[in-house]
Amino acid sequence: MSSSFLSSEEYDERAHQQYNEGNYDGALVTLHEGLALYPNAVELHVGLGYARLARDEFAWARRSFEEALVLDPEHEDGLAGLGETLLRFGQTDAAKRIFARVRALGYEDDIELMQQIGRALFRDDEFEEALEFFEVAVRQAPDSAEAVGLVGYAQHRLGQDDAAVETLRRALKLEPAYTEARIYLGNLLYDRGEYEAALYQLDQTQPEDHWDELGIWRLLELRKSHLRLPDGDPSFEPWEARLAELAPGVDPVDEMLTELETRFNEQDEREAREQLELFGSLLGQLSGDRDAAALHRVEAGDGRAYDGTWDEIVDQMRESSAAAAARTAAEFMQSEARRGHSLTGRLIPAGDAESFLRGCADAGLLRIVR
Repeated sequence: MSSSFLSSEEYDERAHQQYNEGNYDGALVTLHEGLALYPNAVELHVGLGYARLARDEFAWARRSFEEALVLDPEHEDGLAGLGETLLRFGQTDAAKRIFARVRALGYEDDIELMQQIGRALFRDDEFEEALEFFEVAVRQAPDSAEAVGLVGYAQHRLGQDDAAVETLRRALKLEPAYTEARIYLGNLLYDRGEYEAALYQLDQTQPEDHWDELGIWRLLELRKSHLRLPDGDPSFEPWEARLAELAPGVDPVDEMLTELETRFNEQDEREAREQLELFGSLLGQLSGDRDAAALHRVEAGDGRAYDGTWDEIVDQMRESSAAAAARTAAEFMQSEARRGHSLTGRLIPAGDAESFLRGCADAGLLRIVR
């Protein structure tokens, strides 16, 4: 049935609904149909830009936002979308100038827009600038638990953990059902070694609240250690079921390739170990530091330092977490890579120890000293 009688506003509303449902293909069809009838409809160009952005079609998204801004140079959503797209192209300074223009045009009272810009900056590791926009949102809506929580996330990423704990607790006072902030706070307290406080927070969540395995592993560990619950306790069943849901399925072909890769890696490791044994003493004499060429030091966000080869460091990190100690190094890296992506928006490789650790360092989760 033809829908050519729809107004541009109705096309925009329909596309917006499809976008919110995750139906980006449908939104694109609706927007193109609307633009064929209303080529100067700014909202349709802006909607097209966001649909393209959601599909990671950054060049097309940029074009759509720029076309919208030709029609209305001060359109706030168009400016925000263009700035977010420029971040994806690595044009950080240009994006920041556009975001500053949004504020200068007087849109600070648009809380959702301030949070959107802050989240875009947060994903790009621009934590100080992200915090500024989150704080603007809080000034406009001091009773918004989401706005307050976002401030807490940025404070944590800036190393202001004491402030982050207090801010997240304030968010939970405003909205006790704000599970995203509660899980974040629980993990933050766990990392600080405040295990009873972490258990208190995580124990108030439900399995379906978690979209990352880390919080569940930690909750199970804390229930065992602090509540003295044994392995196999019936209360663990829904949590273990949720872990199974979150664990990615293994494709048979990928499994075969992984097995082959592991075999080759083991052979390479044996050969490398033999070479290190042959030349280790000579390297120690030349450098004054035993196995200096093979050893590294990594400092985690909680202040712990790990020394050794890349594989040894990963093993030490895995063993330092009671929740992860029962998992293999590969499983640990995959879980931590997913956790890091959820926190920073950065993809972290987990195929080998060196790539994993360097990826974590690039994401700001740890520091490689040598």
